[in-house]
Amino acid sequence: MREHRAELLAGDFVFLEAPRWHNGRLFASDVFDLKVYALDENGQREAVADISQRPAGLGFMPDGSLIVASSLDRKLMKIVDGEVSEYANLSRHATGNVNDLAIDDVGRVYVGNFGYDFHGGAPRVSTYLHRVDPDGSIRIAAEDLEFPNGTVLVDDGRRLVVAETFRCRLTAFDRFPDGMLANRRVFADLGPRQPDGICADAKGAIWVSSLNTGEFFRVLEGGEVTDLISFGGSAVSCELGGSSGKTLFLCMCAGTIEQTMRMERLSAVYTLQVDVPRLSPFGAG
Repeated sequence: MREHRAELLAGDFVFLEAPRWHNGRLFASDVFDLKVYALDENGQREAVADISQRPAGLGFMPDGSLIVASSLDRKLMKIVDGEVSEYANLSRHATGNVNDLAIDDVGRVYVGNFGYDFHGGAPRVSTYLHRVDPDGSIRIAAEDLEFPNGTVLVDDGRRLVVAETFRCRLTAFDRFPDGMLANRRVFADLGPRQPDGICADAKGAIWVSSLNTGEFFRVLEGGEVTDLISFGGSAVSCELGGSSGKTLFLCMCAGTIEQTMRMERLSAVYTLQVDVPRLSPFGAG
C-alpha cells in the first residue's frame, strides 16, 4: 500500500460534500453554508446557487443541467444558468433527509436518504435507494441499505456501487438497461472505516472517503487497499477530474460536528495527482 500527502487547493468552507468534475470545474455542495460552489483548478471559486434546505449530493444530466439534492425538504432541485427549480419531490418516498446521488446516461437519478432522523439522534434503521426517471416517476431501486451515501456507476453503467456508511462496506448491484438493480453483493468490506463519498477510476477501483478515520483510500473489489491519504478530522468526499482526469479532489472537514453547526469554516479541498484517471463516462455523477 502506498501512502500519499495531498496539497491544499482551497479552504474557508463550512462542510463540503459531493464534489463533481464537469466542464473544467469542480462543483460541490457546502451543506451548512447552503451554497453550491464551482472551483477551477487554481482554487478560484464561484457560488453558483443557494439551496436553503441544505444542498447535498449533486450530478449532471445528459443535457448539462445540474441536479442537487435539497436535503431537509427531501427534494431534487435543478439548476440552469443560476436559476433553481424543483425537479422531483421525494418527501412521500424518502424516510430521511436525501443525500448523495448518481445520474446515468439517460438521466435516471439514483438517490439515497438517511432513513431516520440522524441529526435528532433517532435509532438507526435501514432505508432505500430511490430512482427518479426522466418522466418524473419515482420508484425504489434497492432496499435494506444502512445510510446509503456515495454512489457511482461503473462498467459502462452495468454496475452500481453504493457506500453503506454504518455497515462499513461498499455494496454492488448489477444494473440492467432499463435501470433496474439486481444481484446485490459486497464490493468491499471496509472493516472499521465508515465510507462517505466515493468515486471510481478507469481500472474499476473505488476511491473512498472514510468519515470516522479521516482517511481517503483506493480499494479494489474484494477489499484490498492500494493507496492511502490520512488527515485529521473527517474525510467527507472525493472526485477524480482535472484536465488530465488524474487529479483527485479531496473534501475534508477539520472541525467537530458542534463546530460545523456553529458555522466555523474548517472545511477545505485538497488535491493529489494519481496514476489512474477518472472513469468515463460513468464517474461519480
